[in-house]
Amino acid sequence: MYSVCVRDHFMIAHSFRGAVFGPAQRLHGATYIVDVEFRRPSLDADGIVVDIGRASTALQTILESLGYRNLDDEPAFAGKNTTTEFLARVVFDRLAGAISRGDLGAGAREIKSMRVTLHESHVAAASFDGAV
Repeated sequence: MYSVCVRDHFMIAHSFRGAVFGPAQRLHGATYIVDVEFRRPSLDADGIVVDIGRASTALQTILESLGYRNLDDEPAFAGKNTTTEFLARVVFDRLAGAISRGDLGAGAREIKSMRVTLHESHVAAASFDGAV
């Protein structure tokens, strides 16, 4: 399986519900580094997995829709704990939609799986990995 990874970052504010979160129940900020790995079994006619420029642009567009916002105020996340794991799935689903719309080019439709990893610090990260 071939793979290509692109990276970006975004900053948000949010709070959590539930005693398990301790002080993170209060409003706090987070800066995430985001890695997205695109995978496919064979390279396209140009010898690539995906156009890195298009993949980077698609990721940047998705992160701009989340960044510099208090996610507690976003209707799409009402009643949800916007944990690192949850947000990894959000980014995954939105990128999968971009692939199916053709935003990453026609060849990207051959991508079979992706992994989205959000690094919340130098010691902690969470991922969502799945078929596209």
